[in-house]
Amino acid sequence: MSESAQRTADHRPYFFLSYAHTPRYGAGGPDPDMWVERLFRDLCGHVMALTDLPAGAPAGFMDREIRSGEGWSERLGEVLANCRVFVPLFSPRYFASEMCGKEWYAFAQRAIYHHAKSNRPAEAIVPALWVPIPPEQLPGPAERLQFNHRAFGDRYFTDGLYGLIKLRIFAEEYEAAVYELAKRIVSVADSTRIASGSPVDYRHAPSAFGKPSGGPRPMHLTIAAPTRHDLPEGRAPDYYGKQSQDWNPYHPDSARPLALVAQDLVRSLNYQATVSAFDLEAPPDHSQPPTRPEILLVDRWALEDDDRCARLAAFDAQPRPWVSVVVPWNRDDPQSRISEAQLVERLERTMPHQMRQGRPACRAAARGVLSMEAFGQILPQVVESAAQEYLRHATVFPPASSPGAARPERPRLRGPVAEYGTTHYVPTTRTAPDAEDTDDSQS
Repeated sequence: MSESAQRTADHRPYFFLSYAHTPRYGAGGPDPDMWVERLFRDLCGHVMALTDLPAGAPAGFMDREIRSGEGWSERLGEVLANCRVFVPLFSPRYFASEMCGKEWYAFAQRAIYHHAKSNRPAEAIVPALWVPIPPEQLPGPAERLQFNHRAFGDRYFTDGLYGLIKLRIFAEEYEAAVYELAKRIVSVADSTRIASGSPVDYRHAPSAFGKPSGGPRPMHLTIAAPTRHDLPEGRAPDYYGKQSQDWNPYHPDSARPLALVAQDLVRSLNYQATVSAFDLEAPPDHSQPPTRPEILLVDRWALEDDDRCARLAAFDAQPRPWVSVVVPWNRDDPQSRISEAQLVERLERTMPHQMRQGRPACRAAARGVLSMEAFGQILPQVVESAAQEYLRHATVFPPASSPGAARPERPRLRGPVAEYGTTHYVPTTRTAPDAEDTDDSQS
């Protein structure tokens, strides 16, 4: 089929308009979201003019009619699984909205899978400024977007679409900005061609913006896998590379190493993800508190090496609830399918504690994740579990008491640092009230 025929046959919505609902001000006041609806209609008109979509085909989608209706979550999941471009309307209210974060996450997973399967990035998120927001207030997924808002006009950059649409003197600037936005949507849709995906279940979907925190949230990924140069005898090299981080268990369905796919998935949850090889990690110092939550990705074939097997057993011997094990496993790999029983038995014998600890999702991930899509579905639950266990086990040390001070109570974490937002925690100790304790009592 020619490119022109493919484009004509593809009647999926060009864009999904994601926005934060603004509450009414006062009883019986005007609907504040009518301006977003006008923007949506204007964008749809431009998209229809710029493309060859037939009459009746949806140019875009917004949830104006379904948010309060029955089955709205299923309808949102379906459209997000099929639309070509995601258009978030940036505003402070947008990044405070859990629902908007879920919409962003659902679309971002499709882009990550597209990148994994094709080995080509899918930059299919086209942001728009509804209300200008300082860069330092953007969560990680939004901050990482490479997008020049000034290209839509100086007035748009300083006032946002809301400012342009509300003030008649900026009518021309509004029309120009919306037209440029529509052109960008069509261009990205036609050049990226991101494939449809499976609808995300909103009952369990996380927010791409994470939880409010005082700073970046670290998450470390460790890869326990052989390289192409130290494979077990007879093991096919197709799934391995020069280093452990090159391991690609879902080959040939995936064209990218799993470490990179996992790193993208973790970043889509607003974490700062780092990656290392288990073989190159120094033995942990058990006398020190944990400094970060971790995900250990284990290739069962890695245990065929006796030295690595012994180090994994030693790792398992010291309980680490802030470390969650995930075992990617491809049953379409004939060698893995034939050897599965003995490889499973050896891993369970080597790491019995890690195989059985944590929430049901963690135990399921340790038993084997059979596809890249299943990996993407279970990883957020494993990440959340590791982060919560890290919060429970990170040690805090109270500062030395001043002479004559009352006996301190149990140390606690101060204000926003109590949220998982920094690698280390700042403890405080409650003492008898004095002048210095006045502000702390209100934190």
